[in-house]
Parts: sequence; C-alpha cells; structure tokens
Amino acid sequence: MANPASPQTVTSADLVAGLRAVRARTLELVEGLDHADLMGPRLAIVNPLLWEIGHLAWFHEHFVLRGLDGREPLMAAADSLYDSAAVAHATRWDLPLPSLADTLAYMDRVQAALAARLDRRDPEPHEAYLYRLIAFHEDMHGEAFTYTRQTLGQPRPTFAAAFGGDAEAGPWPGDVEVGGGILMLGSEPEADRFVFDNEKWAHPVEIAPFRIARSPVTNADYEAFVDDNGYGNPHHWDAEGLAWRDGAGATRPVHWRRGADGWESRTFDRYEPLRPHRPVIHVNWHEARAWCRWAGRRLPTEAEWEAAAVAERAPDESLGSIKRTYPWGDAMPDAAVANLGGGGHGTVDVAAYAGGDSPWGCRQMIGNVWEWTESTFLPFPGFAPDAYREYSEPSFGSRKVLRGGAWATSGRFVTGMYRNFFGPERRDVFAGFRTVAL
Repeated sequence: MANPASPQTVTSADLVAGLRAVRARTLELVEGLDHADLMGPRLAIVNPLLWEIGHLAWFHEHFVLRGLDGREPLMAAADSLYDSAAVAHATRWDLPLPSLADTLAYMDRVQAALAARLDRRDPEPHEAYLYRLIAFHEDMHGEAFTYTRQTLGQPRPTFAAAFGGDAEAGPWPGDVEVGGGILMLGSEPEADRFVFDNEKWAHPVEIAPFRIARSPVTNADYEAFVDDNGYGNPHHWDAEGLAWRDGAGATRPVHWRRGADGWESRTFDRYEPLRPHRPVIHVNWHEARAWCRWAGRRLPTEAEWEAAAVAERAPDESLGSIKRTYPWGDAMPDAAVANLGGGGHGTVDVAAYAGGDSPWGCRQMIGNVWEWTESTFLPFPGFAPDAYREYSEPSFGSRKVLRGGAWATSGRFVTGMYRNFFGPERRDVFAGFRTVAL
C-alpha cells in the first residue's frame, strides 16, 4: 500500500492539520441545510448529501483504522450504508441513514481515532500516503457537495477561504504558440508530492508545435455561438453529440435563460445577468466540441494541455526537458496566483491572476474552471492501481480528461499533472474549456 512517489517527510501534525482543514470545509458545505436539502431529489448525477458525508467517515475508517489496524467498525452498519463500491447509487436514497447529528458524531469519532493513532510519533510512509489519500478524497467530495448545491439550486455556500484576484479583470483574448518536442506526460517517480495512480508514470509523448488560447472560452464567446443557432445547427455536432443534444433537449447551457435584458445564468439559488468575461461554465464535452466546430478551433489533447501549462521553454522555443509542478512554479497555490478553494465564491474574469501564468503565457490553467480536453481517460503505460483500486480503473475508456481545477477545487491536491475525468455528457461539474487553433 505504500506510494513510492511520496518521498517527502510528512509529520503527524501535518496530517492532522490536513484532516481538520478538509473537515472544516465539509461542515461549511452542510451548514444551514435541512433534512430535505440533505436528501434532495433522486438524480443520477448527485448523491444525497446525508449519505455522502457518512461515506467520508466510512472511507477514512476503512482505509486507516480498519485497513491498517484491523479495528472493529465504529458504526455497526457502516459497510451496508456507505461502501460506494457495494451500495448501488440508485438505492442510496432508500437506506436507513442516521440523522445529521448522528452522522456528524460518527465523523467526529473517526477523526479523533485518526488523530490519536499518530499521537507522539510521526507516520511511516505508507501511513502518510493513506492519510493524505483520505484527506484528498474528502477534498474531492467537498467540490462535489458544491456542484450538487448548484445543481439543486440551493443557497450559495459561505466559504472562509481567502480571495486575492481581481474578479472584474476583463477579457484575455488571443493565442500563444507552444513549441514542439518531447513531453514527459505524467508524474515522475521522484516527484516530491503526493501522486495519484492515474498520473503514473511520466512517459514520452511527441508534440508538434501548436497555438493555444491564452484563456478559457468566455460567456461572451459562447453566447455568440448560442445566438447563431449553434445548438440548432447539426453541422456543429458529431453523431454522439447530436444524440446527447436531442436526448437532453439542449438549446443552451444548462443554467442559462433569457431575461428581460438578455441572457442570465443561475448561480446556486439566483439568476444573475451573464457576465461576459467570465469563463463559460457547466458545459459538457459535446457542447465544447460543438463550439469548436462553429469557431474553427479544436480542444487540446491532454498532452498539449500539460505542455502549455507546466513545460519549461527551451532556448530555441521548443519544449524544455523540465516541468513545473504548477504553471507559476513549484510553490503551492495561494490566493495570489489561482482562483481555488472557494474564496471567490464563483468564477472571475479570465484576465485575472496574471501571477499564475504558465511559461508560455497561458492564464488560469489552474483554477477558475476545469478544462475539457479532447482525450479519453486511459491508463498510462504500466498502470497499476494504488490502495483505492476503484478510483481510476473502472473509468478508463468511458470518460474524458479534464485538467486544471475550478474555483471550488482544493489547492491541496490539484497540480499541472492532476487528471480529472467525467463522462462527456456531464454538465453539472464546474467545467469549461480552452481551445487550440487548427
């Protein structure tokens, strides 16, 4: 169960602080919700939040307290309620779930036991890996809680995270040219950070020179497509896209509507005038590709995206042999370089965060919106699953790769090598896209 790509020293204090930080976010996301909100309607794209927070505690207990120490469950029925690999999604609304108070009490017991087992000693490498895995897993669910609240039209959550960007910074049009060469796609074994199994391992990919947009596609860009009958013109959609469009009855992005003064978009529980320089968000892979056909562009491959985000420039303007961890360098993200962690309570204009530019001049490749790529989610050569076997392997071949993180994504785990993956039909996630010239 050890992760060979975690050579750095991690103390018990670091791990406990990380668990407390992600738990604080979880509590922010359920604050103020009543039982009806916590259950919500039965939808294929969401979980009942009451089930999901119990699943977090179960996941922590399963991998550490029970997986490492062989302890008895702290909740007798936990496996039959919260094991996501065994409990079918459609049945989660019908389970005899404990109340919110009892679920939070279960979370507290697990958290206390996790902290206690590290008292007065630092962890072994395999323990540190599992502690970070469970913390990052809760981070990911925190983002899922956030887009669930958006999907269901619940009130905007209040996040305590810091915000350092200029929300009204305006547009950032144009392309940059990225030199060709060999990119070592993925993470290196000696990476001084946590590495997820689907990032393993870096392998050579030859990339031709390409021109990529300096920023994601904006609302104004996408509005022009909608107003030009982009959804109604079959020329812009491939066969799978047409099938999705017709099945969903899609005529515009999912949260847009016509208001008295033009297009409006719903953000959580209220509609607001469409902000032209914000990145378009809540569009799926099919919608992104249809816009590209209309505009005479294309989506980047994930290798092109990673090259534009973190590959250094060689003196001859080709791809350098060194990659950064983030577009701006190797320092962890903060409120000055990326819109992450919920501090802005939503997207900001695409010209914001100049301090986070990549070596090639691309902006916001980390934060604001996830970015669809052309690539299908597949294993890298030599892939082997880590301890959480269900994390990547079941999704290979059926989902598309997204890169970069969104405004609600935690800065604790997202990097220039992190691979997200969703079905091409998903419009609920905080996803937009940037494009490449043909």
